Amino acid sequence: MRYEIRLSGTGGQGSILASIILAEACGVYDGKKVVQTQSYGPEARGGASRADVIVADEEILYPKARRLDLLACMSQQACDCYTPDLKEDGIQLVDSFYVRQCYRDNIFSLPLSQSSRQNFNRELFTNIILLGSIVSISGIVKLESLKKAVKNRVPTYTLEINLRALELGAQLGAKAMKESGLKPFV
Repeated sequence: MRYEIRLSGTGGQGSILASIILAEACGVYDGKKVVQTQSYGPEARGGASRADVIVADEEILYPKARRLDLLACMSQQACDCYTPDLKEDGIQLVDSFYVRQCYRDNIFSLPLSQSSRQNFNRELFTNIILLGSIVSISGIVKLESLKKAVKNRVPTYTLEINLRALELGAQLGAKAMKESGLKPFV
């Protein structure tokens, strides 16, 4: 099994931190082989950013994502730019507030940033909500493993809110999966 995931958005949305947390959860706590890479524009905030996580059962010989199984987009720019890298039967997960136009089937449009604003009064936790959604939709990692990685990566004073955001994302993803009638893809 080789499963390629891209978390994308604009600088400042936290896609790179989310990918590091996801890679740690898969590799350290679930015992899978994993590679994480990242790329972002020269702008500190507002430029395009992406982070890839490859998860496998066997050694990963080529560390670059070639055909994505799951593409998460937190901005329209990211959706426009990276959708061509998604496999024909790949899954696209988008933030319904920032991504208005999608180009493929198999799309989960979730209120990620809106849920963060409503529940935590700011969008700062959108990336963690996204991770929770990925758990429910893909099944690539255990929620408990992600919780451990979140505890290891976020500032202590934000831990409780981040764990609530992770649970909220898992609920959003589970609800979307139930409505779609599909099962996790891994």
